[in-house]
Formats: sequence, C-alpha cells, structure tokens
Amino acid sequence: MAVTKAAPRESVPDTPAARAPEGPRRLNSPLALTLLLVLMVVAQGSIRRVLSAPVMQSWMTVFVAVVVQALPFLVLGVLLSAAIAVFVPPSFFARALPKRPALAVPVAGMAGAVLPGCECASVPVAGALVRRGVTPAAALAFLLSAPAINPIVLTATAVAFPNNPEMVVARLVASLLVACAMGWLWQRLGRADWLRPPARAAYDGQSKGAAFWGSVRHDVMHAGGFLVVGAMAAATLKAVVPEEWLRMAAGNPVVSVLALAVLAVLLSICSEADAFVAASLSQFSLTARLAFLVVGPMVDLKLFAMQAGTFGRGFALRFAPATFVLAITGAVLTGAVLL
Repeated sequence: MAVTKAAPRESVPDTPAARAPEGPRRLNSPLALTLLLVLMVVAQGSIRRVLSAPVMQSWMTVFVAVVVQALPFLVLGVLLSAAIAVFVPPSFFARALPKRPALAVPVAGMAGAVLPGCECASVPVAGALVRRGVTPAAALAFLLSAPAINPIVLTATAVAFPNNPEMVVARLVASLLVACAMGWLWQRLGRADWLRPPARAAYDGQSKGAAFWGSVRHDVMHAGGFLVVGAMAAATLKAVVPEEWLRMAAGNPVVSVLALAVLAVLLSICSEADAFVAASLSQFSLTARLAFLVVGPMVDLKLFAMQAGTFGRGFALRFAPATFVLAITGAVLTGAVLL
C-alpha cells in the first residue's frame, strides 16, 4: 500500500509585509490628555480671553454650582444604591411592599420621605429597587417623590417661605399626588420594552465589602458622567436666556406658571436649594412658584440625562414629558385649593 507523504509546510518569513496587518492605532486616554494639555498651553491666550467674557463667567458659575450642589447627594444615592444591592436581601422588598402594584405605588411614594437627598440621589436608588424586583411603577413613584417630600427639602421650603407656611403643605401634597399618579399611569400604560433594566456588574465570589465598593465605583462613574452632561446643558441655556423674559411672563397667570415650570427644567437646581430660588422670584404668584418647586425635582436636564443613562433613552423620552404635564397640572390644582 502506497504511503502518501504530506507536503512540507512552507516557512513564512517574519517580515513586516508577511505579518498580519495591524488595526488603526487608537487614541487612548493618556495620549488624549497629553494632546489636550499641549493644546491648552499653546492656545492659553485665546482661552483666557474667552473665559473672561461675561457669558462664559456666567456659564462656569452655573455649571460649578449645579455640580457642587448635586455631587454630594449623588454620592449619597450611590452609597444607598450599593447598600441595597449588596446588603438587602431581595425578599425584603417583597415583604415591605403590598403585593398589588396599585397599593405598592402610594406606599413607595410615601417612603420617599425617608431619603435625605435630591433627585441625583433618587435615580440610582430607584435603579437598585428595579434590579431587586420591585415593580417599576412603585420604583418610579419613589424616584419622583423622594427629592420633593423628604424632611430636608420641606424644612428648606419652610425657611424660604416664613410668611407662607402653606407652601410647605402644598409642595408635599402636590408632589406626592404627582408621584403616585405617574406610578399608576406607568402601571396601566407602561410597557416592559420601554424601560431598560439597569445594568449591574457581576460581583460573584467577592466579599460583601468588595462588592459594595465595586458597586459604588460603577455607579459613580456611570451616573456622574450624565450629571456633568446635564449640568453643562443647564449652564448653556441659563447663560443665553434673557432675564427680561421672566419679567414679561410674570404678568400673565398662565404664562407665569409655564415660564417657571420651564425655568425649573432649565436651571436644574437641586431640591435642597430650589425653594430659596423660588422665594426670590417674588414677582410671580405662589401658584407659579409652586409649579417651579414641583416640576424641578421631577423633570430637569441633569435628571433627564441620568434617567436616560440608567433606564434607557426611550424611557426618558416618554417618562419626562408625561411627568412635566402632570407636575404642572398637580401644582395648579393644589395651588387653587391651598394657596
């Protein structure tokens, strides 16, 4: 029987032409930072002239103020989110909330009173609740109510309006009603594919301490980036909107409510500080200023960006406009009764 010999393998010379073609060189972070620093040094004169302009000074003031106000409460929310994800067993939420989603919504809305933070803190906490199996309707009610009815915010509102204590009650009632209404609306009309479950890095096999700090690092980097984007957008809009528009809008009851509602979205002020801004807008009616206080903690630029990053852009594009309309309606109805 003939034996067929295998053809000897040809040796491939190790030359640049024979090697596999390399992909395009990518711009890594250290190289990008170096190029940016070199560019800033070369163009420092032009940059100094641009930054000295009044518009840019206003932009930087608003941007820094939004970030500085929001960042501590964002960190607080991240810590609470990590604690919920790592240390709280999933069965706790099944026992704490009513079985029926329609009843879980108001319970979760009232539970928002225990979170001493702003809207930046409520987003990661709501994301952790969804990951833990809480019905999205209840988690969203918590997300909306927590920044507006917690003790710190209500105390700040009382201090800002010493001659109008009814503003505290009106803010509590209107915010809670809107949060519950949005939760029930999502329960009835919301679809599962509209809300992307928040991502969570896997920490299997790690200790609870390592998993906790890993979760904190993940959420700070994720939510912090969207906070910066939202703060930049708010600063840009604040720097170009003429102040004369506010004085013109205050004379019309309908326009004044809409103007302060839109202003709350654009300014993106944390709920711990928005009462003092509302109190300074004395040319507007109490109802219009109540709309500012109800809309701001539920719909603003940085909150929209953070919701889009946590739950998906499709969710934010549907949830934010509906919340905006319900917040204005709730503020007007509550103001007509209590103010």
